[in-house]
Amino acid sequence: MEQPSSSPAARAVEGVPNERLGALFVRFLRFGLLAWGGPVAQIAMIREQLVDRERWISRERFHRVLAVYQALPGPEAHELCAYFGMLARGRSGAIVAGLGFMLPGFALMLLLSWSYVRFGVDSPLWRGAMLGCQGAVAALIVRAVVRIGEHALSSPALWVIAVAAAGSQLTGANGIAILALAGVAHALWRRAERSTRPGDGPGGGGIAGALPVALWLPAPLLSQVATIAPGIGTLFGSGLRAGLLTFGGAYTAIPFVRSDAVLTGRWMTDAQFLDGLALSSVLPAPFIIFSTFVGYLGGGLAGAVVVTAGVFLPAFAFTLLGHDHLERVVEAPSTHAFLDGVTAGVVGVIAVTAWSVGKGALTSPLAIVTFVGALVALLRFRAPTTVAWVMGGAAVLGMLWRAG
Repeated sequence: MEQPSSSPAARAVEGVPNERLGALFVRFLRFGLLAWGGPVAQIAMIREQLVDRERWISRERFHRVLAVYQALPGPEAHELCAYFGMLARGRSGAIVAGLGFMLPGFALMLLLSWSYVRFGVDSPLWRGAMLGCQGAVAALIVRAVVRIGEHALSSPALWVIAVAAAGSQLTGANGIAILALAGVAHALWRRAERSTRPGDGPGGGGIAGALPVALWLPAPLLSQVATIAPGIGTLFGSGLRAGLLTFGGAYTAIPFVRSDAVLTGRWMTDAQFLDGLALSSVLPAPFIIFSTFVGYLGGGLAGAVVVTAGVFLPAFAFTLLGHDHLERVVEAPSTHAFLDGVTAGVVGVIAVTAWSVGKGALTSPLAIVTFVGALVALLRFRAPTTVAWVMGGAAVLGMLWRAG
């Protein structure tokens, strides 16, 4: 008979049930099968079942844990599943719970990727549906800029960082370096702001004025270089970078995955990349599951597996390596300032991606109509099913357009 977990986290929470690993896997597999509507709906589903109904932990503790994971990269809903699995069965429980939550979306995206390569390109109806969805996908990315920006850009310095990050992205600077410099710049700005007293000189304002220079100067040195045709290591590295850069949601990873797959690696086109985003948006899975599609087009089944593994590895690692330590780090004020700067940089980088994607996608009356309609609907309605309805409507409109 399997012995209960002896992890400190599990012993500290009386409401956590003693479940076998198989039962734990089935529980989180069910969550994965019902994970429609994006991260907000997924987190609400987990909270309602495990906190409100079964009382594994208190609401206060849940909100504190969620705040920690929201400050870290990775899909928050998946990280919460790994966290609850850790409470129930230790590290093995974290792995089982995380796998259970991600497997339905992975399997569905793998099937759709195979169908896309085998049948989709040559099917008039499929092509029409994908063309209709491309305008809606551009609207999704624009909405991400608006939603993240309205919360992240809370000061003039953060606005300056976002604009500077956008300018650096346009000049070809390395995206990872942009975000790192953005975080450091804001941390320095906040430190100078706290230390400035009347009569001390420009203080933080001088640093704010220097931020664009700090971010633009490294651009020629940090520009990305072309890569060779993707091997397993290249694909895994692309997925791992995406998993480490999902600050503020999976939309953060779009510029970096697109850069690897479309601009430098060139194993897929912009149109195919948009198709992958469209497919991901209607599946019961974290939106980052579009990386499975990217990996499949780059390296078939093995490519899909290694890219997906790279994407989700950080989400497992943060819990497995010590959530309590991370919680203490994230509570430090200097960490808050750095992460705020990174998030502001994310807004600028995604804004450039939205412009680049829109420029390539909005080339027909159909795309323009679906973009405008989708953007209006996405900004006005916040129900969990809004994205699925918008993408479905765009697909039907595209099929009717092709049929006519």
